[in-house]
Amino acid sequence: MADQEREYDVILWGASGFTGKLTAEYLLQHYGVGGELRWALGGRNEQKLQDVRTRLSEADASASELPLVVGDSDDGAFLDAMVQRATVVCTTVGPYAKYGAKLVGACAARGTHYCDLTGEAHFMRRMIDAHQQAARDSGARIVFTCGFDSIPSDLGTLFVQDEMRRRHGVAAASVRYRVVGMRGGASGGTIASAMNMMEEAATDPSVLEVMDAPYSLNPADQQQGPDQAERNTGWYDEAFGQWVMPFVMGVINTKVVRRSNALLDYAWGKEFRYDEGVLSGDGPGGWLKSAAASSAAIVGRGAMGAGPIRRLIASRVPQPGTGPSKRAREAGYFTVELWAEHPEDADKALRARVTGDRDPGYGSTSKMLAESAVCLAKDAVSVGGGMWTPASAMGSMLIERLQQRAGLTFELLD
Repeated sequence: MADQEREYDVILWGASGFTGKLTAEYLLQHYGVGGELRWALGGRNEQKLQDVRTRLSEADASASELPLVVGDSDDGAFLDAMVQRATVVCTTVGPYAKYGAKLVGACAARGTHYCDLTGEAHFMRRMIDAHQQAARDSGARIVFTCGFDSIPSDLGTLFVQDEMRRRHGVAAASVRYRVVGMRGGASGGTIASAMNMMEEAATDPSVLEVMDAPYSLNPADQQQGPDQAERNTGWYDEAFGQWVMPFVMGVINTKVVRRSNALLDYAWGKEFRYDEGVLSGDGPGGWLKSAAASSAAIVGRGAMGAGPIRRLIASRVPQPGTGPSKRAREAGYFTVELWAEHPEDADKALRARVTGDRDPGYGSTSKMLAESAVCLAKDAVSVGGGMWTPASAMGSMLIERLQQRAGLTFELLD
């Protein structure tokens, strides 16, 4: 079982990738080496891992003592042995649909907790169907989407729902998540995952079915509810007094939040509604911006469905393993707001804000992932084994960690 003593608290798998390096830097800065957290760098290329360790040692000499775990993510025997050495495997190796399935299976079978950065709904659905029972039996807590998708959405909703119940004794009937502002480029890994999803969808229609169905990540017998498929055109939001355009990450975040509600025994009600969007301003200017972005999204999805165009796009966008400079990461940020509707009294609606102090795709994401891994390894997580979301597995414990260490804030607005 994962709660038994193991050699490492955390193995950071994919530590030589761009996000893996940032996650390693964060763990070193906040937890050091040889202290409360026993952790190791893992990956398939020993020389690259050594290079990462050398660079880390320039900031902290103790990093020279970091252990290296070297092997191939396609080698089932290696993965089986590796996961038994750790309480948690924290992985940045995507696209997860290509490189992650065997690792999830090994963790589920051996009672090893797991967290990742996937935003791939079809991968999550496959893993839930294939390994839920094994994870439950072994005690492995498998937690997907521990980065910008979908921690601000998932934990932000939990935060505002907990405040609604604390103040008014009821759950909010609906929560609206609105991106107010952010600075930072798209992650090369996220783009690669989207490209891989479209490649798979070209031969397997079920991939897009999972992406389009609003409750596709819910337990198999609980995939019905009041929400419809995500909007692909703009709309006006009276609560915020602005026009709204679709949020590209909403297609996964909304499913994660709905799964959290189901896994929390419908603490927010079976009629709970949730949606996401990006605020584009008020008046004609806001409408025009929303309409233009919506049209671009529709055209873009159509283009991504065509193989030659998709491959041309793939050759011209950021590649996995690449990312912005330290200066750009530190200049990045994100601010989102959530509007929670009281089920009976409109005057009792609550408005919350979640912020991050680094670019969402790399700087903040690496910190969220690292704290998720440490939370699973060190905190008194109460749920048993299974396939969880951040909110349903770690909840307020992770919110506290993120606020204390990772530069995130969760607050109510007057």
